[in-house]
Amino acid sequence: MKINYEYDDVSGSESLEAFTEEKLQAVFNRFDFVIRADVFFKTENTSSDQTGMICGIRLSVPGPRLFAESSHDNFRDAVSETVNEITKQLKKRKEKMKTF
Repeated sequence: MKINYEYDDVSGSESLEAFTEEKLQAVFNRFDFVIRADVFFKTENTSSDQTGMICGIRLSVPGPRLFAESSHDNFRDAVSETVNEITKQLKKRKEKMKTF
């Protein structure tokens, strides 16, 4: 399992990386065809208090790469929602791989 982190206008955080790695570990264990994850953290000026902390995850898998992104008021919620979205995409990809 290889995870690359990229921060855009955000300072790096070991606790955030540990939380993200814990969430992604379940994905790597469930879907053994996942090669690598690229995780992006960035902030955005918004008028809403509910958004602004953005997490994006790009997975390298057989076929086209998968990508999901979400925005919340904190990075942990953004990571959780993004991992949920990427898990849905992986389920669809796995079903397609079974048909071949």
